[in-house]
Amino acid sequence: MKPPLLLTLAATFTVNLAAGATPPGVLDLTRLENYARQPVPAYVTRDNTPPDNPITDAGATLGRVLFHDLRLSKTNTVSCASCHDQAHAFSDPDLASTGVAGTTGRHSMRLVNARFAREPRFFWDERSPTLEHQSTQPIRDHVEMGFSGTAGDPTFAALTAKLAVIPEYRVLFAMTYGDTTVTEARIQKSLAQFVRSIQSFDSKYDAGRTTTPDDQDFPNFTEQENQGKRQFMLSVAQGGAGCASCHAPPTFDIDPASLNNGVIGKIGGGQDLTNTRSPSLRDLMGPAGPNGPFMHDGSMMGLGQITNHYRSAIPDNPNLDPRLRRPALPFTNAQLAPLRAFLHTLTGSAVYQDPKWASPFTAGGALELLVLPASALRLESGTAGSPGTLTLRGQAAPNLDYRIEASISLGLADAWKTIATRRSDAAGRIEHPVAMTSERMFYRLVFDVPAP
Repeated sequence: MKPPLLLTLAATFTVNLAAGATPPGVLDLTRLENYARQPVPAYVTRDNTPPDNPITDAGATLGRVLFHDLRLSKTNTVSCASCHDQAHAFSDPDLASTGVAGTTGRHSMRLVNARFAREPRFFWDERSPTLEHQSTQPIRDHVEMGFSGTAGDPTFAALTAKLAVIPEYRVLFAMTYGDTTVTEARIQKSLAQFVRSIQSFDSKYDAGRTTTPDDQDFPNFTEQENQGKRQFMLSVAQGGAGCASCHAPPTFDIDPASLNNGVIGKIGGGQDLTNTRSPSLRDLMGPAGPNGPFMHDGSMMGLGQITNHYRSAIPDNPNLDPRLRRPALPFTNAQLAPLRAFLHTLTGSAVYQDPKWASPFTAGGALELLVLPASALRLESGTAGSPGTLTLRGQAAPNLDYRIEASISLGLADAWKTIATRRSDAAGRIEHPVAMTSERMFYRLVFDVPAP
């Protein structure tokens, strides 16, 4: 007896590709990355995700495409990822980031662990009340991405109209929201889901904290690292550096009540007293070196400058955090070496390497979507090994062309052959009859997106 005819999409790339990963330029919508159910350590108990925008695999996938897409700028040259690079913990190695009409006025903040922050507001000066609101402000900025509606720029409505006629966004919005309508609110929700999914909990610190409370030495730390942890955790009155007062473990994010830290310069000159937020201290250092420059003005290039700044007696200003109105700390530069060693333990590795946060596009900007789960295709007539016709049916985004491919083997990357191209109807239905054969066959539907 011949084996039954298999209809599958979900297993296609699991078998064909090394390590189960899709290649650059291919986004497999039948096997979404895990964004919604990522493990979080038990000692991390805060989650600022709003009830009306929980992270979903589909929403974060759409957010990932939006985040890395150059077409979200008016010149098709700048994306969110242009200023928030995965290789630098989603920050920028340049002092100021380059936009469509100049450079930014502040250094790009790292985006790691935004979901677990105590401070709900965003930007260095906290001008955005939520991550959702913040996510489209760079797009609306004349300098950054250019859909400002001022100074000759197109409006944001021009961007939503632009995205609405791009075929892959019709598929992705339909997958996420049930129809192809593109709105700013949907863009904001998807971008926020993607950013909240970016987490880093695989550092040396996390390995120690899993078994040991913060007030005890970690068995996996060196003596210097444990000494630095004590310096970080203890208050100034206790003989420490008091860092945890503003950057409490285990998330090391900023205290919402913090005022400015005495760094009041502006890129290009002048003063700015309004910067009271900062990113988490996690992944200050990357595998290849500092994820800096640091501070809103990019004025510090390494941990030595940072620790020396906080060791010093910081000049007063009208918005200085009162915890920094104190004499210089009794530490020499050499005595702060343990503190710098401890800060190195807050660096993970997955945030720099995990493909679910990487660009889905090829270097040339091309993207191919694999669409529809295996359950969307079904045997309508005939049985394996008998004459008849098999009808492949599924639900897709409406009025788009899909390539139907067949193969006798999932294990051969070049075995897939196009057997037909079919357009889905106005309701998104698509079907195609295929003759039953004596061979075991696999089928898949592929949606091709041309390079911009």
